Amino acid sequence: MAFGISRAEMQAWKHKVAKGEIAFLTHFWYDARFPALNTVTKVGCSDLNRLREWCERNGLDPQYIHLRADFPHFDLIGKWQKEVLQREQQWEQIVRFRL
Repeated sequence: MAFGISRAEMQAWKHKVAKGEIAFLTHFWYDARFPALNTVTKVGCSDLNRLREWCERNGLDPQYIHLRADFPHFDLIGKWQKEVLQREQQWEQIVRFRL
């Protein structure tokens, strides 16, 4: 369940993903499997080859891409989340979610 983002932000992310762009969406999140973590960044792209290449360039295993209908994405959590967001210069998301 996503918290802390607006419908417009979600729609903008979906639009970029559908166009085949690499798109980032960070939100507050709760998952009992990861009780110490409270945010996740979804890195989406409908062009699966492009998303796989992006994962590999960032040292991430593409086998963990979530193949969800029109919005395939890779979930960044923990130490990888901040490291990748910094590398991708996603400063607004780092500041907003206190990463």
